[in-house]
Amino acid sequence: MKRWLVVTLLVLSVPTVMAQDKPSAGLKVDPARRQVIIDAKVAPRQLPHLDKVYPIELIAGWPHPKGKKAHEIVVSVEVMPSEVHKALEQLGLKPGKPAKGEGTKAEGPVVHVYLEVPDAAGEFKRLPLEKVLWDPKTKKAPPKMTFLFTGSVLSPRDPSKPEDKVYGADLTGSLICLFPVTDEVVLQTTWTMKEEKFLKLDVNPDVLPKVGSSVRLVLEVPSP
Repeated sequence: MKRWLVVTLLVLSVPTVMAQDKPSAGLKVDPARRQVIIDAKVAPRQLPHLDKVYPIELIAGWPHPKGKKAHEIVVSVEVMPSEVHKALEQLGLKPGKPAKGEGTKAEGPVVHVYLEVPDAAGEFKRLPLEKVLWDPKTKKAPPKMTFLFTGSVLSPRDPSKPEDKVYGADLTGSLICLFPVTDEVVLQTTWTMKEEKFLKLDVNPDVLPKVGSSVRLVLEVPSP
């Protein structure tokens, strides 16, 4: 009598390690607090190669020279915008749609945005953006801002190869935008180009520490 040995092979699937599982340096995801925490630095308001100070259009982006809008930011960051996008998805959000130009509105879930600034004791003090910015002429704070997770459009890496598209914000370094002047960004406010015409904002110098100081950019997802 022949006996057959039946061998059953078990194939174990190994999950692929995604970028959000190992975020780049300077980015931390805190699932318990539903936060994405990003290392940042207070950005200069005038760059050496420019002859004037431009109004704020971005809360955060890459510094000069790689940041396309480094002359219009509050804080500089070094993280890839697509990493921030993935981190927000890790917290359960789905991106909406970025706006660009007249007659457009950003779409997406709400994300609370704060800056955390160290005090004399080394503790971090949380600041809403309405306290960080002001109109330098009137000394008044801007209206309340609502930030939306829009995600970025895909853009050609090389203009001569339009089919080779990547996450557009990874080309410009733009992370959080106040007005729909670009759709290569991760978050936008609900403001439109109408607000851009009269909201010429700058940093309140009495609120933030000196240029180059380390601060934290906090993106907080509201509880469902």
